[in-house]
Formats: sequence, C-alpha cells, structure tokens
Amino acid sequence: MAFTFTDKDIERIKSVLEVPVKWDGKVARFALSSKLTGRKVTLEIHTRVPVPEEIDETGISNLISVYASASFLQLHACTGFIASKDLGEVIFVAKTGHAANGLVVERAVGCSLYANVDTRLFSTDFTQLPPELIMSSVALSITEELFDDLG
Repeated sequence: MAFTFTDKDIERIKSVLEVPVKWDGKVARFALSSKLTGRKVTLEIHTRVPVPEEIDETGISNLISVYASASFLQLHACTGFIASKDLGEVIFVAKTGHAANGLVVERAVGCSLYANVDTRLFSTDFTQLPPELIMSSVALSITEELFDDLG
C-alpha cells in the first residue's frame, strides 16, 4: 500500500520543527526562519498529488518541496519519514529498489538532499567507506526501518 500522510504525521512534523502548520487544501506548509542567521526555508507537504495511473497504480502521490533563498528542492513519491525531536529534523524518504532519496529539513532552518543513495550502504561498516559516502549513508541509515515493508 502506498504511503500517505495522516493528520497525526503532520502534527508530529509540526512538533519537531516547532513552527505552526498552515493548510492550503491538501498542502501543509511550514515556514521556518532564524533572526540570528537570517535564513528562511519553507517546507510544503503535498499530501495528495494526482499522477497518471500508468506512472503510479494508486493515482496519488506525495510531494515534498523546500523553498530557500537560493534553492528549490523536491522529493517525489515520498515513501515515509522520520521526525526526530532529539535531532531537530525531519527526514523525508523516497525509495525504489536499492536506491533511497532523502530530503532533510532542520528546525535550525537548514536542509540537505541525498539522491540515489544505495541502501546497501546503510548496513556497511561506515569506517570502511570513502569520506564522500559517509554523510549520506549515516544520515539515511536511520530510515532503514521504513523500508522493511517496501521490499
């Protein structure tokens, strides 16, 4: 079954990011800003985007968008997320086969994108990886439990 965001999920994200959520139809919007750094990031969670059924048999997908002053990031077909108060971040994940894509949104008004990361790296000894692969592997490895029912 395809992943869909529930009201409880949106409330969990709101509690981690510590900003109010504004709804516009099926879009949940979170505006993060820091007076200290001057950074601003807007996170949008499109909970039900209609897509052609030949692309997705459910005909519905999730879309995560992040708007920042010098960038625009999107994660299509989100398959799950981890929201951590301790880390102060939400990690949105889209997985297909052995590839994971992760979009990390931080309470401290930051974001990171990791694309096409081989999920087999998550169970590898990180100390044996080249430095270029460590950050993405460690960051997304905490989402590995989300993949158990995705095959």
